[in-house]
Amino acid sequence: MIRAILICSMLLTTEVWADELPPIGYVKNLAGKATVTTKGDIINAKVGTPIYQNSVLNTSSHSSIGITLKDATVISLGPETEFSVDEFVYVPAKNKLKLSCRITKGSLNYISGIIAKLKQDAVTVTTPSGNIGIRGTKFVVKVE
Repeated sequence: MIRAILICSMLLTTEVWADELPPIGYVKNLAGKATVTTKGDIINAKVGTPIYQNSVLNTSSHSSIGITLKDATVISLGPETEFSVDEFVYVPAKNKLKLSCRITKGSLNYISGIIAKLKQDAVTVTTPSGNIGIRGTKFVVKVE
């Protein structure tokens, strides 16, 4: 009987954990106020807040936030910015590399990490007026 309960408990725990994906990065610095929205949950950002695939970051006026992704990509967002990480795949041993993000308003400073260095065509940033394919190591975008 105890064995059956233990097995059922393990199966339920596995299902819950399988639904939880690991963070793809973290907030490294913050000035002012910003939020991170993941799966509909809005939280006030602070240093160390995890960033997940499909997280949406919003900064207030006179605010900025800096995040570092697991491949060492550094992204800084300026005031009144809305930004999301739509896809992040980082499995270099299997050559599975992709970073796709979107900025709908505001400003972004990008410094490429390992994904862009190993596979130049694997990184894109989408803006309201087009896509940016990353071929260099850093750039700045402003969407008005």
